[in-house]
Amino acid sequence: MHKNERSELFRTRLAARLALNGMSRSALARAAGVDRSTIAQLLASDEVRLPNAHLAAECAQALGVSADWLLGLSDRPESAAEVLSANFRMETAQRTPADEQIIAWHQEAAGHKIRHVPAMLPDILKTEAVLEWEYAAFLDKTPEQARGAMHETTEWLRAPGSDYEICVSIDKVRSMARGHGYWEGLDRDVRAEQIEFMADGCARLYPSLRLYLYDSKKVFSAPISIFGRLLAAVYVGQFYLVYRDSKQVSALTEHFDTLVRESEVEARNAGKIIREIFDQV
Repeated sequence: MHKNERSELFRTRLAARLALNGMSRSALARAAGVDRSTIAQLLASDEVRLPNAHLAAECAQALGVSADWLLGLSDRPESAAEVLSANFRMETAQRTPADEQIIAWHQEAAGHKIRHVPAMLPDILKTEAVLEWEYAAFLDKTPEQARGAMHETTEWLRAPGSDYEICVSIDKVRSMARGHGYWEGLDRDVRAEQIEFMADGCARLYPSLRLYLYDSKKVFSAPISIFGRLLAAVYVGQFYLVYRDSKQVSALTEHFDTLVRESEVEARNAGKIIREIFDQV
């Protein structure tokens, strides 16, 4: 930007903020530690003048904006800390399907495409028996709450225009089929019912819900949920890392789309392959 243009932009923003704050030139001069004539020169339309770094910072602090915004280096008047606070935060995770925060984000994103990488298997495709088995570890939540949340999401999927994409590591499906790792101790009949329920759900809810199976040896993903262009939440255990900045959400969306492109099994065939995995076991 040419110096004349930057000077004009600075003058315009400084005057606009003075008016918005109801602050006089004298008050700004006192707050910035300069003479009133200095402020008058900065605001004079026939002056091509920019403040030094110290004066720009003092004016910005007095007016409650960032120096970058006054100087035309940013389109956001908030300070960098305020911008970061608005676009990134940590939210407590309840680690259950009946997580009120997750439900609230679904409601906020009504009409938007949802992209989801679960920590294990997607809650919406779990049987009630599996939910009860998992909920044995949670004293503050009940299986009934889990079922209610699952049914609520299922009804959301049946609404016109619903669009839900899920990427699951194929290793996690094999682990469920074999009863290994996380699923150790889960009865074989319960696992068989779970596999059939998940395979049937892939077919029954398609195309509103599309499940892709990717190979985690080729591409990795942490658990993540992306709610349209509004926000993305990365699950880290006790917390969600929540991003609302458009660039951050777009970057995480591109990560998810890479999982879809790299998937071993496309959504149309997911149910068939899930059944084959269990038959092989």
